[in-house]
Order: sequence, then structure tokens, then C-alpha cells
Amino acid sequence: MRTRRAARAGQYAALLGYLLFLAFPLLWLLSTALKSPRELGSLHPTWIPRHPTLANVRQAFAEQPLAHAALNSLVVALCTAVVAVLIATPMAYVMARHRSRLTRAATAWVVVGQAFPFVLVIIPLFLVLKNLRLIDSLTGLVLVYVVWALPFALWMLTGHVRAVPAELEEAAAVDGAGRLRTLVSVTAPLLAPGIAATALFAFVTAWNEFFFALVLLKSPQRQTLPVILTHFIGAEGVADLGPLAAAAFLATLPSVAVFALVQRRITGGLLAGAVKS
Repeated sequence: MRTRRAARAGQYAALLGYLLFLAFPLLWLLSTALKSPRELGSLHPTWIPRHPTLANVRQAFAEQPLAHAALNSLVVALCTAVVAVLIATPMAYVMARHRSRLTRAATAWVVVGQAFPFVLVIIPLFLVLKNLRLIDSLTGLVLVYVVWALPFALWMLTGHVRAVPAELEEAAAVDGAGRLRTLVSVTAPLLAPGIAATALFAFVTAWNEFFFALVLLKSPQRQTLPVILTHFIGAEGVADLGPLAAAAFLATLPSVAVFALVQRRITGGLLAGAVKS
């Protein structure tokens, strides 16, 4: 009994240490955001602010249009997640259920496509969007993010589709359901954890992406939050640390909130209740 208690206490201690390790950047951002300029410049920094203040938060909102940039990022991220899932779900179904040389080649291309760096595609991508008159447009940015997130979304959903028993679809076909009806009414509900994870991946990727947004968006009123955060760094590379930490901390909250909303879908059983004995 003592050995079990000691082992369990060790497991909890290890888990707590791991959680603190993961939460350290966020806690350090919060601590920095609540410190006064005098504390930030101190030669003996402290973990906990001695005199917490919200001056950095007020200064951050006063200096930069954080609320408008956050709205732009939210619109882009939500549109990216929805469009990527709507496109990837039927494509993943075809790739998982109809195995051939073409689908194997497509799967290989999906994996290889993730190896291309951003810099390699930015010039041709810029020229294509320029011809489509989508430079400095949130619509153009959404298209770029969807294309960039689609390969990994396909790879994720294909594995989830293959985990769904084909017998369920065969039973639906016997009852007279077509391919589309089977996908919508039978397969898609069972893919809820995979769809939630894919949507979360697409949302977080679009929310945090910086390089494409920096190159494709020129107008300040269309810039996303990661681009606006760079405005807290001066021309000589000196960062306004307090407001930057406050803005960066606030920028992480939507991703955490979205993950908290969908984490039950992600951790839930894929086929819970699908087959009854």
C-alpha cells in the first residue's frame, strides 16, 4: 500500500512539474505584463510582481489597434478552420475508402507538400494573388491558409476515416443510403473527434501565422494580431517589453479558449456508442 501511494505521489509530482513546464511561458508573460517599468528594468528580477499594475495593458491598447487586429485574426482563423474541414472531410473519405495508385500518390504528395518552406512559395503565391486582386485582402489570406492547412488536415482525417468500421457504411447502403447520405449521416458524426482536432489545428495555425500575413497584408486596418505585435519593437530592435508582454499574453487567450471548448471532442471516444452489442 505504501509503495502504491509513493508511486502515485511520484506520478502526480511528475505531472505537476510537466504542467508547470508547459505553463511557464504563459506565466512569465503574465508576470511581465503586470510589472511596472521600474520592475522591468531592475537588475534583480522577481517571479511575482511586487506592485502589479494594468498600465501595460492600457498602454498596449492605446498604442496599437489590438482589438481590431484580434477581430481580423478571429475572422481569418474561423474561416480557415471551417473551409479546411469542409474540403478535407469528403477528400479524406475518398482517400481512405478508395485505395488506388492515384490515392497513394495523393497521400505521398500530401506528406511531401509539408516539407516545402514558406520562402520557397511566397513569390509565386504573391504573383498569383496579385493577378486575382487578392493582395491586402483577408479573403486572399484565408485562401492561403486553407491551402497550407489542407495537407495536414487531409492526413489527420484520413486516419480517422479508416478507423470507422466499413460495416456501418455497408449497413447504410443496404438500407438504401447513397454515398453522400452515408458520409453525412453515418460517417461524419463518428468523425467528430477528428473533425474537432482538425479544426483546432487549422484555427491555431491561422491565428498564430505571421509570415504570410506580413507579406500579403499592407493596410494597417487589415493586419492580423501577430503582425501588430511586431509594432511594439522599435526601429533599432528595442522592444517595449511591458506592453508587448501584455499584448502577447492577450493574444494567446483565444487559442486556449478554443482548445478548452473542443477538448472533450478531441479526447472523447471515436466510436463511443456507434456499435451496440
